[in-house]
Amino acid sequence: MSTRSPHRPSPHEDSPHIICTVDVVALTLIATRLHVALLQRAQPPAQGDWALPGGYVHAQTDADTSAAARRVLADKLGMHGVYLEQLATFSGPRRDPRGWSLSVAHCALLPADALPAQGPAGAIRWVDVQQLPGLPFDHAAIVAAALARVRNKSQYSSLPVHLCGEQFTLPQLQAVYEAVLGDTLNKVSFRRKMDDMGLLEAVPGAMLTGAAHRPAQFWRVRPAYRQHLAVTPRGL
Repeated sequence: MSTRSPHRPSPHEDSPHIICTVDVVALTLIATRLHVALLQRAQPPAQGDWALPGGYVHAQTDADTSAAARRVLADKLGMHGVYLEQLATFSGPRRDPRGWSLSVAHCALLPADALPAQGPAGAIRWVDVQQLPGLPFDHAAIVAAALARVRNKSQYSSLPVHLCGEQFTLPQLQAVYEAVLGDTLNKVSFRRKMDDMGLLEAVPGAMLTGAAHRPAQFWRVRPAYRQHLAVTPRGL
């Protein structure tokens, strides 16, 4: 009688191939409304549909998924040096018809004065987040998660400054916060909060003139805060 042990499959036998990608929700403000960047898919599945920029993780060259997301921003949108943070992981057997997949989604913020209309991968469509077309895969859920993250963090952090240009007045910055939050903020409380954060510095000799009111000082974000958040107690 044979005494051989029954065959035990190795951990890799019958394991399905898992698709690992990143998707990026690139947000900006256009006419006080949040817009997201979409690209037209050149290959199936969902060929011809407008979707979030994304791509496979390159295991040989990407140090991590954040590096993969930055590569996607550069290769598909032509964007470099913009604010980027990891959002969430979306996974499952039904989100992609090619098989079981996971996507590590990221959120990027950029000022409206730096918007490209054409990227290395083709034309970029900037769409109002309240007027999204039907998106493939679970991209609508990814956009919704990004909006919730941005609006929540904007209540207590410096996150919205990444939607501003290099220089801005305090009224302009307050308008950005209000556009993101969808609410009107008290001017005195807002300016006190900006002072408490300590993330802004006046631009020497730079004033906004020509308006009906007295000239307004231009401000900029201190270099230390350009990428990292200046988190403060909740409430503006």
